[in-house]
Amino acid sequence: MCLIAFAWNCHPRWRLVLLANRDEFHARPTASLARWDDAPQVVAGRDLEAGGTWLGVNTQGRMATVTNVRDPGHDGSGRSRGLLVSDYLRDTGSAAAWVANLHDQAVRYRPFNLLCFDQAQAWYQGNHPRARIEPVPPGVHGLSNADFNTPWPKTRAIKARLSDWLARGDDDVSPLWGALSDPGEWPDDMLPDTGVGIELERRLSAAFMRGRDYGTRASTLVTVTRDGAVTLRERRYGPDGAFQGETAMALDAIGDGAGVQ
Repeated sequence: MCLIAFAWNCHPRWRLVLLANRDEFHARPTASLARWDDAPQVVAGRDLEAGGTWLGVNTQGRMATVTNVRDPGHDGSGRSRGLLVSDYLRDTGSAAAWVANLHDQAVRYRPFNLLCFDQAQAWYQGNHPRARIEPVPPGVHGLSNADFNTPWPKTRAIKARLSDWLARGDDDVSPLWGALSDPGEWPDDMLPDTGVGIELERRLSAAFMRGRDYGTRASTLVTVTRDGAVTLRERRYGPDGAFQGETAMALDAIGDGAGVQ
């Protein structure tokens, strides 16, 4: 399960600020944030099992991220969701054109929520229970493993913390890391019923999940200025939330360079 909060086109300095947690089985092989050898325009982590990614940018100013949709009744068939992000980042057309072309093929993928950004627009696309596309309006938005902006407690909380950070106008991103690393679980009477049982609902209600076999694998911050300068920061975690490293990368406003900090 995953968690995303982002501010799109609603701040005088930032075109986009996005913070995200990727929750996954710790045994699933993964590469850290880097420029891809086989697609040098792509900067992202990588799922080494299926070949795609959960979040990334490219040097033309495109950015995308994906979550799964929590549905214990789904049989798990379909193409990997991470391929949606990597395919979008390899493309050169507009976000609007790309999601429109995907619409009729969306049913081929496992249940997903997809966010696609370019320098002008942002789009949400989902395929469960049916395919649909929505333009993302300016504002602060949240996404987990239900519908876009579904007000699960952890989604509301992380949106509020992002809004507070934007209002302060501070360059210190430690409050955003704090929001992503919050392990607090929510009371039972505030939890959704998604068919996985109350014990698992409790565990999944935390922004940051610690577990021996399954938990938060990566936390990512993305900032994009009004002139298009991009900074990505990734923190990685192992079983039981053990810190495993951090990477920061910057792409300049022209989009023709990326350097590791």
